[in-house]
Amino acid sequence: MQTEPASSGSSRLYAYTIREFDTADGKKGRAWTRIGVAFPHKDGTGFNIEVHSFPLDGRIVLFPADADSREDEPADAPPPPAPSRNSHTRRR
Repeated sequence: MQTEPASSGSSRLYAYTIREFDTADGKKGRAWTRIGVAFPHKDGTGFNIEVHSFPLDGRIVLFPADADSREDEPADAPPPPAPSRNSHTRRR
């Protein structure tokens, strides 16, 4: 298994799959599960992508590893990655 270069820093992107569900109170929720990582090639052209699982719907969302430092967070942005957890739940 390939490992990401230490120098990738904020160029690294985390790959997520999103599962929508109904919450107990009848609202819609989304569970964000980190399924991989993308990081730049050593020569700076292109990316290596490591996917540890594949989403059933085929949709993979990429966000910068430093997502918690973004000022203008898109509506579909996951919560900041937690170091010890692989999945995140966000209610909408």
